[in-house]
Amino acid sequence: MSDSLYPKATKALADRRRELAPGPEAAFRQFSQAVFQDGALDAKTKQLIAVAVAHVTQCPYCIQGHTKAATRAGATPEQVMEAIWVAAEMRAGGAFAHSAIALETMAPKE
Repeated sequence: MSDSLYPKATKALADRRRELAPGPEAAFRQFSQAVFQDGALDAKTKQLIAVAVAHVTQCPYCIQGHTKAATRAGATPEQVMEAIWVAAEMRAGGAFAHSAIALETMAPKE
C-alpha cells in the first residue's frame, strides 16, 4: 500500500476518528463486531465474503484487515484467492450486464 496515497492506519488516526465522532465510531465498531460473529454463516465464511467485497470496493485497509482475519479464522490462501476471483467475476459481470443500457441507448428509435 502506498504511503503517499493511503496513510498508514495508526492508533493516532483511530484515536482522532473516535475523538471527532465518538458516537458513530462506537456504533460502527459494535455493528462490525455483531456482523462478524458466528451465526448462520461461520466467521471464516464471513471473512471470505469480506475479502471479496473489499476487492470490489477497492479498500486497501479492508483488503489487508479482512485477509488477515480470514486467515486467522482458518481460510487457506487458495480460499482467499478463490474469493477474490469470485469478486472479479462479479465486477466484470456488472459491466457486462450494464452494457444493456448502452445498447438500448444506441438502438434506433422507432
